[in-house]
Amino acid sequence: MSHVFPRHTKANLATAVAGDGCYLIDDTGKRYLDASGGAAVSCLGHGDAEVTEAIKAQLDRLAFAHTGFLTSEPAEALADLLIEHAPEGLERVYLVSGGSEATEAAIKLARQYFVERGEEQRRHLIARRQSYHGNTIGALSAGGNIWRRQQFAPLLVDVTHIAPCYEYRLRAEGESAEEYGLRAAQELEDEILRLGPDTVMAFMAEPVVGATLGAVPAVEGYFKRIREICDKYGVLLILDEVMCGMGRTGHLFACEADGVSPDILCIAKGLGGGYQPVGAMLCSGDIYRTIEDGSGFFQHGHTYVGHPVAAAAGLAVVSAILDRGLVAQVRARGAQLQAALEERFGQHPNVGDIRGRGLFRGLELVADRESKAAFPSSRGLAAKVKKAAMAEGMICYPMSGTIDGQQGDHVLLAPPYIIKDSHISEIVDKLDRALQVALQA
Repeated sequence: MSHVFPRHTKANLATAVAGDGCYLIDDTGKRYLDASGGAAVSCLGHGDAEVTEAIKAQLDRLAFAHTGFLTSEPAEALADLLIEHAPEGLERVYLVSGGSEATEAAIKLARQYFVERGEEQRRHLIARRQSYHGNTIGALSAGGNIWRRQQFAPLLVDVTHIAPCYEYRLRAEGESAEEYGLRAAQELEDEILRLGPDTVMAFMAEPVVGATLGAVPAVEGYFKRIREICDKYGVLLILDEVMCGMGRTGHLFACEADGVSPDILCIAKGLGGGYQPVGAMLCSGDIYRTIEDGSGFFQHGHTYVGHPVAAAAGLAVVSAILDRGLVAQVRARGAQLQAALEERFGQHPNVGDIRGRGLFRGLELVADRESKAAFPSSRGLAAKVKKAAMAEGMICYPMSGTIDGQQGDHVLLAPPYIIKDSHISEIVDKLDRALQVALQA
C-alpha cells in the first residue's frame, strides 16, 4: 500500500522509472511521448546530460546556503543571464521554488512598493476570469477559475476579475480583431475607475493563457493598450509567464510577442525544465530602488529561495535554450505542429478552435462547430481524453471548464523543444485515436 498522498485518491498510476528525450518510461517498460511536457515543464526533454552534469557539479561544490546570510555563484549567474535577455526595464531577479511562489511574491512586492511610496490606499489587484496563477491562497485569489476557487472561496483575498482576451468565444460578429482587443482592454480601465484609480495597485495576466483556457494568446494590440491604461493610472503590470515563458511560445519571454514590458514578471516551469524546482520573479529597477531607498527589506521569503542547486539547474537550462538556438526552433516546430493539427483536425466536427504560439497549442472541443456548443460537463470528456491518450502512450493536458470554469473542454499540448518531425506525426496520430475513443465513450 502506498503512503503517498496523490493528486487523485482514486487514480491508479503507473510508476515512472526513466526518461529518454521526449519520452517517459514506466516500470512495465511502456513509453509515453510527453506531448505536454508534464504541465509545460520539460522543455529540454528528459535526461539532458549537460543539465544533469551541472546539477551534479553544483552538489559537489555547495548544496545549500540560506540567502539571509550568503548569496551563491549560480544564483548570481542565473540572475545576470535572465536580466541580460529580459524585457526593457526589468533589473532584478528574486529566485523562488515554483510558479505559485513567484506570483505570491509578485503580489506582495506590488503592495509593499506602494506602502513604501506612501500610497497605502493602493490595495486592489485586478486579474482576469479564466486565468490561473497558482494554488497558494494569494495566487488562487488572483486566478479566475471557478472550479479551482470554489471550495476555498471563504479563505481567498479580495481580487476583482475582468474578462479574458478570448477571441474564439468573445469577439463579436462583425468586430475586427483590433476592435475586439481594444474593447477587451477597456474593461481594465472601467474596473480601475469603478474601484477608484488611487486604490488599485496592479493588474495581473498571462500573455498566453495556459491551463485554464488552453493556449489562448491575446489579439494584437491588446497588451499595448493594457500597458497604456496601467501607465495612465500608475498601476503596476504583472505578467505571469510561468507556463508560457522561457521559450515556450517562440520568444524567451512571452511578452516579447506583444511588444510590452511589465513592471513585474513571473517565470517557473521551463526555467528549470523539470530538473529542479525553481521559479523567479523579475521586477523593474524603479520598484527595486523604491524598496532599497526605503525600508531596504522585502518583507517576504521562503527557506529555499535562491537555492544554489536549483539556480545551477536554471542556469544550465536557460543557457541550453539560448546556446542551442532552441527559441528559433520552437517557432519553426510550432508552425509545423499547428499545420499538422489543422490538417488533421481543422474540419473535425468536435474541434472548434486550434490556437496558440510556438510549442504551446490548444484544441477546444465542442459538441457542435457551428454553434460552438460545449459538451455537457457531466460527460467528463477531458478526463476521458487524458485516459485514452495515456493508453495510446502519450501524455497530453486535457482540462474541463474552458468557457467559464464549469463548461467546455480543451486539450493543451506543450511538447519538448527538441521534438522532430516524427514526434509531431506521433502526437497527431495518437491524439486522433484518443479523441475517437473519448468521444465514443
